[in-house]
Amino acid sequence: MAYTFRGGFHVTEHKHTSRCQIEKMPPPAKVSIPLSQHIGAHCKPLVQVGDHVYRGQIIGDVEGGLGCPVHASVSGTVVALESRNNAAAQPIVNVVIENDGEMALDPLIVPHEKKLSETSAEEIIEIVRRAGISGMGGAAFPTYAKIQSALGKVERLIVNCAECEPYITANHRLLLENPAAVLNGTKILLKAFGLRSADIAIEDNKLDAINKLEVLVADSTLFRVRVMKTKYPQGDERQLIYALTGKELPMGKLPADVGCVVFNAETCAAIFAAFAYGMPLIERLVTVDGDCVVTPKNLTVPIGTSCLDVINACGGLRRPLHKVIFGGPMMGAAQWDIETPVIKGTSAILCFSAKMDAHLSRTETCLHCGRCVKNCPMHLMPNYLALYAKANRLEEAEEFGVLSCVECGTCSYNCPGQMQIVQYIRVAKGAIKAEAARRAAAQKEGE
Repeated sequence: MAYTFRGGFHVTEHKHTSRCQIEKMPPPAKVSIPLSQHIGAHCKPLVQVGDHVYRGQIIGDVEGGLGCPVHASVSGTVVALESRNNAAAQPIVNVVIENDGEMALDPLIVPHEKKLSETSAEEIIEIVRRAGISGMGGAAFPTYAKIQSALGKVERLIVNCAECEPYITANHRLLLENPAAVLNGTKILLKAFGLRSADIAIEDNKLDAINKLEVLVADSTLFRVRVMKTKYPQGDERQLIYALTGKELPMGKLPADVGCVVFNAETCAAIFAAFAYGMPLIERLVTVDGDCVVTPKNLTVPIGTSCLDVINACGGLRRPLHKVIFGGPMMGAAQWDIETPVIKGTSAILCFSAKMDAHLSRTETCLHCGRCVKNCPMHLMPNYLALYAKANRLEEAEEFGVLSCVECGTCSYNCPGQMQIVQYIRVAKGAIKAEAARRAAAQKEGE
């Protein structure tokens, strides 16, 4: 019997690229690499216009505090340090590098010298930090900090291979084509936490990957392949933890508080690359799909490659483009600039026509049907949260648990009245957090 959680629903999958083997995208003529691709402080640039850089060379780092260093994904010349707005309208400094075509690797990139058995948890954390690895499932939390904060607290390591968002198949293909990288990265994490085994959690719509993993780990006691029921949002770490352990993660708590830690499959592969080859995170797997794309693909894309260059690598557009989403259609972010660069958290680029997106223009009305309440994986009342948010009644929204919402989009997807519930909730959460920050600042000034 497949593991599952309460709430959620089976979304139309649209896994058109599940049979598309991963292709390595030709390096673009130019990359624009943002100095903030993670939760935490922005990096300070370590290069200037006119500098020559190697592929894998560090070009930005955080001066204290939470954050990840950023590296060049191609070799060439720095031609600009320019500010560009990201999807959240935040200005971010970008290092623009003109590719010299050499793809010359930084001479400082070397494999870790010690055997894994002789490597300490602190050394693993430093390897991961230097590699600039952040969560590649979309959250973009610095991976070294997740490991560091969970040391001595966890008894269960879960590798998230659910990939429950529609369209995205990059992790599925990774498990089929290079499962050893995921498993070896998991071994490194087991060593860091001092654990003896890990759960490989994968949905039952990926039977070919499940069969391959079960054959690979049949003689190993390090891995348990856990088959999950295909249901959205199975990939949310709260739902994974509940499905596998029966433990609910309270609001404001981390998985380590219930003895668990969760890592994305591609994050594990990046950890292995950093340990075995010294390679920082300078490229990632991206699913490119949508009704506008000529040839949907799974591509390995250098960080900083423009969205337009990626689309062109898939044959360009077959019809007028109406919307571009980075990530899945449920939780991804719509982009306003087709030149927006791929970053560490970009799992997919979805290109939709106006016809595919037509439902967004309909008049929204709450029918009080209760579907959003029935399907909410966090057991909230999204209908009331949206109504309170629309009326700017933030105190009531907070009392009804708006800050516990994971913004999975289940409510909006199932709403027959076309209510953009999750968007109202996002606005309310932002306003509540901004007011809390204002009060904290005022209190600090008064002390």
